[in-house]
Amino acid sequence: MALTVPTRKPPTDAATAAEPVFRVDGLWKVFGPKAERVPADPELSALGPAELRARTGCTAAVRDVGFEVRKGEVFVVMGLSGSGKSTLVRCLTRLIEPTAGTVAIDGEDVRAMDKARLRALRRHRAAMVFQHFGLLPHRTVLDNVAYGLQIQGVGRAERRNKAAEMVAKVGLSGMEHRRPGQLSGGQRQRVGLARALAADPEVLLFDEPFSALDPLIRRDMQEEVIRLHQEEGRTMVFITHDLQEALRLGDRIALMRDGRVVQLGTPEEIVGSPADDYVRAFVRDVPREQVMTVRTAMRPATADQAGSGPALAPHATVAEAIEAVARAGAPARVVDRGRCLGVVDSEALLGVVAGTTGPGTGTDPKGTTGAGTDPEAV
Repeated sequence: MALTVPTRKPPTDAATAAEPVFRVDGLWKVFGPKAERVPADPELSALGPAELRARTGCTAAVRDVGFEVRKGEVFVVMGLSGSGKSTLVRCLTRLIEPTAGTVAIDGEDVRAMDKARLRALRRHRAAMVFQHFGLLPHRTVLDNVAYGLQIQGVGRAERRNKAAEMVAKVGLSGMEHRRPGQLSGGQRQRVGLARALAADPEVLLFDEPFSALDPLIRRDMQEEVIRLHQEEGRTMVFITHDLQEALRLGDRIALMRDGRVVQLGTPEEIVGSPADDYVRAFVRDVPREQVMTVRTAMRPATADQAGSGPALAPHATVAEAIEAVARAGAPARVVDRGRCLGVVDSEALLGVVAGTTGPGTGTDPKGTTGAGTDPEAV
């Protein structure tokens, strides 16, 4: 199945300047005896996973991680099994207690919260969508969606009206009175999503919610997340081991290995400029034209080119540009707010597809040597 990455709009100035929803700094989670000594001791914290276990009996699931989640973005944490990504997302709301470091939501220290504040965080501000649904088998779809509101003390009529609204939002109208055993896997996951939305949280946390689904159902659920994000602009933190899922959903991606973040960037940055051989191996088979934007192939426009030819937004993909150039038989303009930033032609676009021009290749779209990675090493 071909990778299809939705065209992304750049974040607004207000979004990038606002206080981040989550701010994480120097975060550690160590399992084992006297776990707190590991991040506090430079010698121990520098050990690799196997040596750390041998010397201390401890496992560092999250190692000195720091990042910010901006308001309204989909922040994806990706990695293989055992990389620490699920532990990390649970540390954000202290479902797992961090060993060291700071976690703040809207500037408030999560690690300093008492039980009441922590309960309010989990009920009202950050809702989790888990892989294994967690539905109550004896309750109907409507009652499962309303369950969180019931825990909050919302009255029966109000919570059922809200639940019905969320059921419709995730495309389950007409199934309100079915029980989980009468639903498919994708439908059960939609119930879990509706239950999280019913609490109207500031941020949705997804812990590999679609990994147990069949490929076509999984794709449908990804489309549902994209649609909901476009409609609501809700902040989302999404955990996955699937690169294609990360590229489709994420505004930015943090790629983890052995508890550390080895690269954090946009899908274009991850694919176009992998930080090391580990990341390079992850992205080797990704269709670059579906991820890279026209900025990577753009060159200055002549006076004649600036006023003619098809127009593309700066965030248009190379695949979209190839189609526009092929139809017009001429270079396409990259236009932002009525101003021509440059042009892209077939030669530069195909160079990006082949990986011979653009970021991480050592050449710019005009073919001059740059400061990127040696092309022979890619």
